[in-house]
Amino acid sequence: MFLRISLFLMLFLQLNAVAQENLAVSSIPKPLTENANAIIRLDRTDIALSSRRSMNVKKTRVVTVLNANGQDFIDASEYYDKSTSIKDIRVVIYNAAGQEIKKIKQKDFKDRAVSEGSVITDNRMIYLDYTPVTYPFTVVYTSETQTSNTAFLPRWSPLEGSYASVEKSEFTITCNPELGLRHKEFNFEGQPFEKKEIPNGLSLSAANIPAPKREDFSPSYQRFVPHVLFGVKKFQLEGVDGEADTWENLGSWMYSSLIAGTDELSPETQAKIKTLVGGETDPLKKAKIVYEYMQGKTRYVSIQLGIGGWKPMLAKDVDRLGYGDCKALSNYARALLKAVGVDSYCVVVYGGNDKRDMREDFVSMQGNHMILAVPDGKKYTWLECTSQVTPFGFQGDFTDDRMALVVKPEKSELVRTSIYDKMGNSQVSKGNYTITENGALAGGVVITSKGTQYDSKYVLESKPKDELDEFYKSGFSNISNLKLKKTALKNNKDSQEFVEDIALEAENYCSRSGNMMMFAVNAFNQFSHVPQRYRDRKNPFEIPRGFYDTDEITISLPEGFTMDARPENITITEKFGTYTAEYAMVSPTQMLFKRSLTINEGFYDSAEYENYRQFREKIARNDNAKVVLVKNTK
Repeated sequence: MFLRISLFLMLFLQLNAVAQENLAVSSIPKPLTENANAIIRLDRTDIALSSRRSMNVKKTRVVTVLNANGQDFIDASEYYDKSTSIKDIRVVIYNAAGQEIKKIKQKDFKDRAVSEGSVITDNRMIYLDYTPVTYPFTVVYTSETQTSNTAFLPRWSPLEGSYASVEKSEFTITCNPELGLRHKEFNFEGQPFEKKEIPNGLSLSAANIPAPKREDFSPSYQRFVPHVLFGVKKFQLEGVDGEADTWENLGSWMYSSLIAGTDELSPETQAKIKTLVGGETDPLKKAKIVYEYMQGKTRYVSIQLGIGGWKPMLAKDVDRLGYGDCKALSNYARALLKAVGVDSYCVVVYGGNDKRDMREDFVSMQGNHMILAVPDGKKYTWLECTSQVTPFGFQGDFTDDRMALVVKPEKSELVRTSIYDKMGNSQVSKGNYTITENGALAGGVVITSKGTQYDSKYVLESKPKDELDEFYKSGFSNISNLKLKKTALKNNKDSQEFVEDIALEAENYCSRSGNMMMFAVNAFNQFSHVPQRYRDRKNPFEIPRGFYDTDEITISLPEGFTMDARPENITITEKFGTYTAEYAMVSPTQMLFKRSLTINEGFYDSAEYENYRQFREKIARNDNAKVVLVKNTK
């Protein structure tokens, strides 16, 4: 009882101390209100690790919400499960004048399971569900949680997102010296923040950070926003002790504590997979047979129950049930491969369309996804085991080009996954169209896509006709009155090529004025989007993946018309890429249009953005270049 009273008194004093401050909106420095939907008046986190099995986290968060778009920055919520308990949580709401208007205690918070869709988990979330009467208003939020999991420590990032300014951000962490606390700073060069060594820990703070605007082509925040990562050498994960100071040691711990002993299969399944492989001796060919068998037998279900959030389900259970999460399916494929004498390794990676590396220079539990690696000479073939349709050895943009941890019994290692270079991310288009004397277009094009361009296309083969029609009408948006006559699709999984054979027509494709008729030559593949102009660009920008397009289109012109004007051949070369367009008259009524576009991958300073924008503008203008025809009057 004394502990509960003390805890209540401590939280009361925290809330009262915040209330003593001037929470009126008028007291916010004007520079912090510019471009802001919300102002983080105070974000304070205090973490105490007393042992590898005990971490206490206290939060105080004061947020002024200026409009509905700022609601997400309130962030008054906590997750809990069997390993994490919420000791207290509460909110006080203040109006624009800084006057208290509502108190919300723990019993008034909403509580729900985190599970949704194909996710199975024992996690729950308690969260504030508050509908404001008017804007602006201020939320003062305090919480305290206790957890036995110390493998993942909160990180500190004083800047929280676009259109939110920060008046004050504070982060303090103390740790039992025996655990070996470590930290690493990223992107703080030239940034105003304070760092203080305190007994057995560290204190960090920053203040008066204006709200950044969202800007086109900005990299993911982790690439350029200041943040600090924390970790401990000795930790616990769902009741399992861990210790690691090198990536090799961490991988070995993951194998011995989480993966070893999970690959047992029944004699019947082993006999079945051996029969399926038959007399094949090539390891990669055997792996392909096994992978496609696994794809046909299983489906993806995310399972995050206790240690099951990190330890794979037993392979024999996946075999029996026919489902599993990324860890379970990768491990099941590993077990099947083991049964036919093929080595493979589970791989921890950050999955997502934004490339994100495991931090080579900061050993800690990282990653959010698991795939499988099959040795292929001095490199690996990477297998995405959660998909029933991904071709063998194809990664696509979900796990490409990023550092990943290959988990082995010995000598685990960080390895970069497959890199799809710009020339490999290709789209080759060959086609023709006819312009009729009344200005209509009729023709077709065959498009062959590879690399990441294949990745964005191969899912089309499973789409119903109405969705395909919508996709192509959007893709050929420059063609008004479009009618699709044929959409024949072929997914060549072995060569990882996707072929689209499209036939189409459109009335009034040409603009007409008296005896003149005008139309854009590039009907099938216009790169028309021009990035937004910024007077004072702040963020760097990134082209995450390069690509290469080439087009060869034969255009038949109507009889009785003469070419009055046509575009000149052009080549545009910049550090960002190269564009060429050629227009050749094969006969008085036939033109051959050749085009190529190469975009280079790169990470660029903000000062380069306007040059890139102008490069894109030139491409868009030339991709819309027009031919003018005049009807013969004789």
